[in-house]
Amino acid sequence: MRKVLITGAARGIGYQLCKTALSDGAHVYGSVRMQDDADRLQREFGDDFTPLLFDIRDRENAAEKLIQIGELDTLINNAGIIGPDDSDTATATLETFSDVFEINTFAPLQMAQLVLPKLKASDHPAILSISSQMSWMGYAKSDHISYRASKVALNKIMQGLATDLAQHEIPVCVVDPGWVRTDMGGEDADNDPTDVAKGIWKIARDLTMSKSGKFIRWTGEERDY
Repeated sequence: MRKVLITGAARGIGYQLCKTALSDGAHVYGSVRMQDDADRLQREFGDDFTPLLFDIRDRENAAEKLIQIGELDTLINNAGIIGPDDSDTATATLETFSDVFEINTFAPLQMAQLVLPKLKASDHPAILSISSQMSWMGYAKSDHISYRASKVALNKIMQGLATDLAQHEIPVCVVDPGWVRTDMGGEDADNDPTDVAKGIWKIARDLTMSKSGKFIRWTGEERDY
């Protein structure tokens, strides 16, 4: 049975990823920040789902909770925030960027570092982080600039992690989920979260070293950074 850790499991893509992985026979560890969410997901998903109650920004607490995971094959860094609707980069402050970067950029690396010993012991390890089409450097748009920048930085960090973990044959990639109908994406978004989750799970389940370091659309095609 494949064992997977999905951060941000309470709603949106993370919730759908949990459902998809469970339906495929995986045991899912899902990180949540609220006890009510942990209880709700445990009731809904049953024994093959283990809620882990911690804030991904809190390294000490996360490390303590991750001790509960005996073995792990796959890490999916899904948790993220859109941040403020900032667009004036000329007047933006560091405070504007700090929370968004802490959650979207630094926490995924921290999670990878914390579970790395477990992944090294797996026969089929993988690290996958949810990025965004808004990270593409071909866009000159500045709306939600802290979000865009955080995902650009995430892409580079994960590309570097792929390079460093190649010697251990642990593939690492980032995924573009497109514009998804979630609380973050809104009801006018193009893509259904269930479909997107199925596509992301397929990438995570089948990820090999040949795709390591790549930026992949949720539909499976490689895309430009």
